[in-house]
Amino acid sequence: MLTASDITKSYPTPRGDLSILSGVSLSLTRGDAVAIMGPSGSGKSTLLYILGALEAPTAGRVTLDDVDPFALGEAEQAAFRNRNVGFVFQDHSLLPQCSVLENVLSPTLAAPPGEASEKDDETRARGLLEQVGLGHRLDHRPGELSGGEKQRAAVARALIRNPALLLCDEPTGNLDRAAAEAVASLLLDLHAGRDTILVVVTHSAALAERFPVRYEMVNGTLVSGSTPNAQLPGPR
Repeated sequence: MLTASDITKSYPTPRGDLSILSGVSLSLTRGDAVAIMGPSGSGKSTLLYILGALEAPTAGRVTLDDVDPFALGEAEQAAFRNRNVGFVFQDHSLLPQCSVLENVLSPTLAAPPGEASEKDDETRARGLLEQVGLGHRLDHRPGELSGGEKQRAAVARALIRNPALLLCDEPTGNLDRAAAEAVASLLLDLHAGRDTILVVVTHSAALAERFPVRYEMVNGTLVSGSTPNAQLPGPR
């Protein structure tokens, strides 16, 4: 379960603190798929980074399967992210000098010794690339891929450690309509076969409408759209 309790986030400025998030609470269980919409600067990406333990909240608490990553030391927190959280960003962030297979395997390089073998990791990576339709592109470099193919490789990379939580920040934002629809279908299809929590932030109404649970970020809080499973208080 992913739980965010009364999350606030502000940044100091010469004119006082700038509030980005104001008392956001959210509870999601394994199998939930959620889309969060909102204009640029509304705080939706900030919330995503807090949920993924990339950025600490100013106040409030986040737990994933009863673990508070912000209570861990720096090394332990990094290991927690590597094992439990997968990220897909608008910019695929693939390593240009590495092959598609090497890119997908890159998160395993930081895995603690003994968690998996190199052979098992490669077998899993090859299987994921087959699932995302890139089984014939294993040895290609990112520069040889289309935009949609790069993002599919990024999805495979995010899943290589079998994370409990998959976070996507504008995953279709740089794609044309056909590629965006293909990546959206891929995310939802892969999620359906895994006991994970999927959270996507997006400007795209077309992408958000494909999710069973939808929220909008308004004035630093989450406003419920369609919430059959998630628990969310109304705006404050």
